[in-house]
Amino acid sequence: MEHESKTAFPVVLVDDESTVLFSSKMILHSAGIKDVLTVEDSRELMQLLANQEVAAVVLDLFMPYLSGTQLLPEIVKVHPEIPVIVMTATQEVETAVACMKGGAFDYLVKPVEESRFTSSVKRALEVRALRQQVSALRRSLMTDQLEHGEAFSSIVTVSRKMRSLFQYLEAIAVSTEPVLITGETGTGKELLAEAIHRLSNRTGAFVPVNAAGLDDTLFSDTLFGHRRGAFSGAETAREGMIAQAERGTLFLDEIGDLAPASQVKLLRLIQERSYYPLGSDMAKMCNTRILCATHRDLTARMAEESFRSDLYYRLTVHQVDIPPLRERSEDISALVTFFISEAADSFGKKAPEAAPELLALLSNYYFPGNVRELRAMVYDAVARHKSGQVLAMKSFRKVVKTQQAAKKEKAVESSIMEGRFPTLKEAQQQHIEEALERAGGNQGTAAALLGISRPALNRRLARIRED
Repeated sequence: MEHESKTAFPVVLVDDESTVLFSSKMILHSAGIKDVLTVEDSRELMQLLANQEVAAVVLDLFMPYLSGTQLLPEIVKVHPEIPVIVMTATQEVETAVACMKGGAFDYLVKPVEESRFTSSVKRALEVRALRQQVSALRRSLMTDQLEHGEAFSSIVTVSRKMRSLFQYLEAIAVSTEPVLITGETGTGKELLAEAIHRLSNRTGAFVPVNAAGLDDTLFSDTLFGHRRGAFSGAETAREGMIAQAERGTLFLDEIGDLAPASQVKLLRLIQERSYYPLGSDMAKMCNTRILCATHRDLTARMAEESFRSDLYYRLTVHQVDIPPLRERSEDISALVTFFISEAADSFGKKAPEAAPELLALLSNYYFPGNVRELRAMVYDAVARHKSGQVLAMKSFRKVVKTQQAAKKEKAVESSIMEGRFPTLKEAQQQHIEEALERAGGNQGTAAALLGISRPALNRRLARIRED
């Protein structure tokens, strides 16, 4: 069973025989290629190509006014990115060789088998999509600019790593292949999936589904829906999320937690582009872009045989890994400012300012919960804030101290394992030296990191020098 081939641009059929145009168009429609234009007067072709982007051209050779042998070199010269399939009744080897040397993507002899025809067109569409991706990547590398920066407006970042990631997403947005988004919890995987959907220009909805905790039956019912009477309690038919995302994007979060049986069903959905609602023996076609995300290490889960390797390789045609917040600390200042403003609006307060010491404190924090954790910390601090222009640091210090205490405990355990327990004076000195190093020698910032006042730090430094 054929699935609908979503192409960014239409396929153009050029032939002077209307019956050939009609039958060829119907063959492509039955193969799932719905966006097809027909040109009966060959003189109109170049003007059409000048006014509209197309995915591929299927060209007859012998036509009145302008022949295919005249049009082929002109198309290749003016529009080298467009694959041209020559389809003619001429079986002469010399003609076929001349067309291929002249830049034709394929050469088909009429009457051509339907499977051969559709296979050739689909390969041309794949090549066209790859050329688009390569062209987009080349432009982004040369200009270092985003063509559609508005698609990423919901993601607050000044990071070069994130910008490179956005440029890659712009290049693959037109693809119909799945995308696997990986990254730690709280890095913004769903926001990135929404950006891909916006960039793809798909007309359907963006439908998110959290796969964590779904057993196989619930997974099937959620995605595929069911017919009336499919199981006890199914009094009415219900559409699944795939149907709701028709011509749009289905986002499956926490894909690493899928049950083995559900993994098989997802693999079949991606490969066959069709599915069966529960209780139905009639397949439904799927014209939905599938995006998946996980914070799990899928390669490790494959080694444990808890995640299918064939599904993994099918999902990773396109893959992006979002760097954790600690690897892009340059984003912390922008995020803090954004979240302070957002939280102040939420609480009906005047937005306070973030002290430089706060940013220094946070830049040395590990952020196990990433951006989501930072947002929660800022919202809590703004909720507690009562007066003054500068946001209080008390709640931030409490979180950072907890992490530092855990690190100290690990350091002590490590020293004990090595056969030596550090003295209190040594531990304090090492801790102060570490804070000064992270603060670049700035004592005010180091004091903020240590959770003490600057005079208190000066007194401790004086005692260290005396000793």
